[in-house]
Amino acid sequence: MNNIYHYLSEVLDLPLDIVEKCKINFSVQVAKKGTFLLQAGEVCNYTFFVEKGLLRMYSLDQHGKEHVIQFAPENWMISDRSSLFFNENSHFYIEAVEDTEYLMLGNNFFTELSVQFPDSVYKIDLLLQKHIKNLQDRVRALLSDTAEERYLAFIKMYPDILQRVPQWMVASYLGITPESLSRVRKNLVSK
Repeated sequence: MNNIYHYLSEVLDLPLDIVEKCKINFSVQVAKKGTFLLQAGEVCNYTFFVEKGLLRMYSLDQHGKEHVIQFAPENWMISDRSSLFFNENSHFYIEAVEDTEYLMLGNNFFTELSVQFPDSVYKIDLLLQKHIKNLQDRVRALLSDTAEERYLAFIKMYPDILQRVPQWMVASYLGITPESLSRVRKNLVSK
């Protein structure tokens, strides 16, 4: 659980005694590769913080085609926020891409944290705003960027993921076919 302690103390600038108190608010779990932490139709009750391993969130369209929304490697959080905060059935799946050690943070984890340590409110809000910004940037990129631009942004956001996931998952995240991804990569190598 070293990553969560580092995350809370460094990213949220929390003192170690506050971080130590936080451990009662989460539980450590292990998921084997291919295990689902959330399936479409279920209500999401947790935010998942990845200690070690890799998770992905995706949806299925009416033809059964997967659309990867997000990857969550070490030190990342992943959740269906609409389901978590509005108690709605999820449209997404969250699956372990690798054997994964993760923490389950309840939907009130950050609220309780801000009550225990009011100085963290600004940093918690900043995390939320960054998350919203990343989602907006992703939507804009899917609508207007070229496949090459999306691929380069993917590498910047997820520098070590390419070696950890099959190419079809990367293509799905980018909104292109695996064949198109091969062409993009080939064009970049030739430049």
